[in-house]
Amino acid sequence: MSRLFPPIDKSGLGDQVYLAISKSLASGALKPGTRLTIRSLAEQMGVSVTPVRDAVLRLVQDGGLVFRGPRDIRVPVIDQDRYMEIRRIRMELEGLGAQTAAERRTPADIAMLEELVAANEKALLEGDTATAISLNQQFHFSLLQIADMPLLQEIVRRLWLQMGPVISAAYQQGGRVMISCHYDILNAIRDGNGARARAAIQRDLAEGGDIILSANVLGPEAAP
Repeated sequence: MSRLFPPIDKSGLGDQVYLAISKSLASGALKPGTRLTIRSLAEQMGVSVTPVRDAVLRLVQDGGLVFRGPRDIRVPVIDQDRYMEIRRIRMELEGLGAQTAAERRTPADIAMLEELVAANEKALLEGDTATAISLNQQFHFSLLQIADMPLLQEIVRRLWLQMGPVISAAYQQGGRVMISCHYDILNAIRDGNGARARAAIQRDLAEGGDIILSANVLGPEAAP
């Protein structure tokens, strides 16, 4: 398989492996149904199988992976019911995050969001879907960072372990629909209007969700 993971520094291996795989899931670098093995992951990261196995088991508990055996670890293919439940939860939690971000943002925060939106727009125009997907995830996570709510951020991060691959699989079909609401979110954050920010991100999740529902990327079962 092509290299998805950089070599890992040997200190704190388990946590680093967990974070590396988590990032690939949340950013959509791994697609629904992708098959992984503990050995191949260990070889790509330049570590032994033990920290990889530990990280994989943590991700299974978090819902980010399905463990069938050391040679058969899958990125879940979630069904429509599970997707709709996650989307509903995200609307509430990310809505709260966006509202709080609007109330707490600084000029530096606004500048960072502006850069992310501009870079995402550029990636879409250039047809660089992988970069656009990654920037989309960064935008959503940046709102939570600005909100400065660590517990909320951790809960949403775990949801994105399941949502990242699904968003990635449908993103190209969505085109600019996947970013259009980001301008409304940005303007609301810039104006310090929490209610508008909440409404805009909920609209973003609803419109993007309609693309996902029509893109044939959800499975008949919760796991492949």
